[in-house]
Amino acid sequence: MDTRKEPAKILLVTGGSRGIGESIALNAAKRGIDVILTYNKNADRANAVANTIGNGGGKAVALHLDTSQTGSFDSFAEQVAQLLRSEWDRGNFDYLVNNAGIAQRALICETREEMFDELVDVNFKGVFFLTQKLMPMIVDGGQVINISSGLARFAFPGVAVYGALKAAVEALTRYFAKEYADRRIRVNTVAPGAIDTEFGGGKGNENHRRQIASMTALGRLGEADDVGGFVASLLSEDSRFVNAQRIEVGGGIMI
Repeated sequence: MDTRKEPAKILLVTGGSRGIGESIALNAAKRGIDVILTYNKNADRANAVANTIGNGGGKAVALHLDTSQTGSFDSFAEQVAQLLRSEWDRGNFDYLVNNAGIAQRALICETREEMFDELVDVNFKGVFFLTQKLMPMIVDGGQVINISSGLARFAFPGVAVYGALKAAVEALTRYFAKEYADRRIRVNTVAPGAIDTEFGGGKGNENHRRQIASMTALGRLGEADDVGGFVASLLSEDSRFVNAQRIEVGGGIMI
């Protein structure tokens, strides 16, 4: 009997030090997937996530990445390649989740050009060029998941640029799925609804949170694990025929 163990799958998730990204990393590790997670500003928190995975018997490494700085992507890709060789004796990885993002809190009339450009750089340009750069290292038959937002489907005042860019990411997802179909790389979008995390400047006041919860069919705000657990579940052969799709994880908000 051949008792050799299958090598672990490897996930690279951007913005994996907190919130939904942290939950994706932890839930993937629970399913036996090794993790490379990136952070921009908080190395201690990112390393804590990696240590939690390691203490649970998995393997994880935290790397610095500012997804607004596309000029750094060449060196980041080389860093990933070196890490894959040294830690896993591999030249590729299996899954990429583009989770890193920044939110906007300004009405259209208050939006300055520098704010607009920063949102574009992180939420769209960075997603495009990082995925382009890393595609040669993703295994044939692998998967890319882009994290979008319910705000690409419905509108609230103050998040126009953010919502529009997430809609652009959803369109981009279909193009990546089309152009990399010959390598059987599936590319999907997961769009969280109202999730109770620190993203975008905090969780808000209790009245606002109750109001948003009342707009959701399940009657509550989502938690990071509602999204992280679902994304991790997509990283399996169970979703092998799901491709170029937008899947909203929002408890039925604004239906």
